[in-house]
Amino acid sequence: MIRIGILLGSTRPSRKSPQVARWVLDTATRRGDAEFDLIDLRDHPLPHLDEATPPLFGPSAHAHTRAWAERIAPFDGFVMVTPEYNGGVPGVLKNAIDHLCAEWADKAVGFVSYGVSGGARAVAQLRMVCGALGMADVSRPVEISLLADFENHTTFTPRDHHVDALGKTLDQLLAWSAALAPLRAGTDTTLVTP
Repeated sequence: MIRIGILLGSTRPSRKSPQVARWVLDTATRRGDAEFDLIDLRDHPLPHLDEATPPLFGPSAHAHTRAWAERIAPFDGFVMVTPEYNGGVPGVLKNAIDHLCAEWADKAVGFVSYGVSGGARAVAQLRMVCGALGMADVSRPVEISLLADFENHTTFTPRDHHVDALGKTLDQLLAWSAALAPLRAGTDTTLVTP
């Protein structure tokens, strides 16, 4: 069965990502067509990238990076739940991504973002970063407004259209995760022409 990690992209004390990620998990789990698991960056405190060798040339010298790699490697795809901080990706999320390379490659990724303008600029940046790592990003993000989707700016109350959008994101994510399976398995996928 396809395994999807739901990555909480913020570690701030006042973060909204646990509520949003829990909604993603609860909605996704009801589908029954994949396994979903929360990955909280608070559980993996990574220092600012401290590896002497870039992850492309691995292996890691530090136990914290090896533990992070072991957490990420088993998944076939990811939903990145990200806020938009100052028009971009939270530094902690970018740092976590940058600690690895092979563990992200040939996997699908979908985005659920939130911010005053729905987090669209954070997603735009993540698309470039994930593409550089060989990830296939799905075209349908879920963009949540801090102004319209949080009661009293604290309690997440998703509107109905977000449920529909998440369903489409997950449909694409699972289809792409399955389609990329031969690449993750090292299967030769080149076309043979007569």
